[in-house]
Amino acid sequence: MDLKRKSEKLIREWLKNSQKKALLVKGARQVGKTHAIRRVLTAEHADFFEMNLIETPAAIDVLAAAQTVDDLVLGFSALSTQKLEKGKTIIFIDEVQKYKEMITKIKFLVEEGSFRYVLSGSLLGVELTNLDSAPVGYMTTVEMFPLDFEEFLQITNIDDNIISSLRSSFENRTPVMDAVNQKMLDLFTRYLIVGGMPEAVSNFADNSNLNDVMRIHRDILSQYKLDFTQYETEDKRLLLTNAYELIPAELLKQNRRYIVTDLKKGLHFERVQSTFLWLKNAGVALSVFNSTEPRIPLKLNEKSSLFKLYFADVGMLTSEYGMNTKSMLLTKNQNLNAGGIYENAIAQELYSKGFRLYYYNSNRLGELDFVIEYNNRALPIEVKSGKDYTIHSAMNNCLANSEYQMQEGFVFASCNVSQKGKVTYLPTYMVMFLQQDSEQIVLDKLEF
Repeated sequence: MDLKRKSEKLIREWLKNSQKKALLVKGARQVGKTHAIRRVLTAEHADFFEMNLIETPAAIDVLAAAQTVDDLVLGFSALSTQKLEKGKTIIFIDEVQKYKEMITKIKFLVEEGSFRYVLSGSLLGVELTNLDSAPVGYMTTVEMFPLDFEEFLQITNIDDNIISSLRSSFENRTPVMDAVNQKMLDLFTRYLIVGGMPEAVSNFADNSNLNDVMRIHRDILSQYKLDFTQYETEDKRLLLTNAYELIPAELLKQNRRYIVTDLKKGLHFERVQSTFLWLKNAGVALSVFNSTEPRIPLKLNEKSSLFKLYFADVGMLTSEYGMNTKSMLLTKNQNLNAGGIYENAIAQELYSKGFRLYYYNSNRLGELDFVIEYNNRALPIEVKSGKDYTIHSAMNNCLANSEYQMQEGFVFASCNVSQKGKVTYLPTYMVMFLQQDSEQIVLDKLEF
C-alpha cells in the first residue's frame, strides 16, 4: 500500500516557496524519508537527480573533490546517464550521513544558485553534533518519525468525516458514540501491535500477517544494531547494544524509569551519558527526563540523570515482547502488564508533534507519567492500561497545588470522554489531537 505522510506537505511547501534554501529530511532508518521525497517530487513533476551514497560510494569522492558546481555536474555525469540542467534539476542526495561534510558544503552550493538540493539520511542527529559549523539560513529541516496513529488510520475505513467528529468531541469534551469509540479503541490496539514503521504498516494492510510484521521489525532492529557497530568505536558498540536491548525490560517496571545499574552493577550515569544521548540523537529511542517541579518552563527543572527511555516505534516494542504479548493485547487479556506499551505509544505520538516530554516524581505528591507544556501551562498526563483509570492520586495532588497553576489534567485510557473537576478522561486514540500552539516541525536552522 502506498502510504501518504504528513511530512509530504512540508516538503511540498519547501519545493514551492524556499528557492534559496536546501532541504534536509532527517529521521531514524526506515521511517520513509526517501519515499516521501520521491513521492512529492514526482507528484509535482519536478526534474530531479537522485544519488544514494551507500549504493554509489563513488559519489562520495565526487562530492569531496568538487571545488565548483561544474566539477559536481561533471563527476555525477560520469556516474549516471541522466542530464543535470542548471536552473531546472533538483539534486537529491540520499544517505548523506556517509559524507557529513556535505551539510556545511551545501551553503556554498546554495549560494551559487545553479541547482536546488535535497539531502536525506539517518543518524544525522548523531553525525551533525560533530560538525564544526552549520549552514544557518541555508537549510530547511524536516524531521520524520514512524507513522503516527492518524497516519496509520489510512489503512482502515475511517474517513475524514469521522476524524472531524472525533476531533470535535475532543475539543468540546463530549462523549463519542459507543460503537465508534470502541472501534477506535480496537484500532489503537492494532497500532500498538503493528506500530508505525512504513514497511510494516504497508505489509499489514496488504496481508494482515503479524509474522511478517515481526520479521520486518526484527530486520530493522538488526539494521539499528549494525549502525551501532559501523558508526561507533569498539568499546562503545557493546554498551550501545546492551543499553538499547534493555529498554523493553525497563518498561515492565512499575515506574518505567531506566536504571543505569541494570546495565552493569556499580555503573555511574556520567560514564554512560553519551550512550543514551546517542540513542536519542539517532532517533531509535525517545527520552523523557525528570522535571523536579511540574511548572513551566519545564526545561529549567530538568534532571537529565533521571530518565525514561522508550522505543521510537511501539510496534517494534511489542515485537520484542513476542507474539504472545501481541495476542494478549488483541484479546484484552487483563493479565498482561501493558502499562509500558501504552506509555510508549503516547510518548511516540507526543514526541512526533514536537512536544518536549518530562515526567515528575515526588515522595510527597506521587509520580506523573508525563508533563508537557500545553497552552502555556504545565499539563499533567497519566496513561492507564486497566479499568482503574479513575485512580490517579499524583495528578489530584498536583492539580490541587496552587503553585503549579495547572488548569487541567488528561488521563488517557480505554474509556470514553468524560470530565470530573479538573481531570479530563480521554480514550487513548485522542492523543492524536494534542497539538502545539505553533508547530515547530520545520526549522530554518539546525540546532545542536
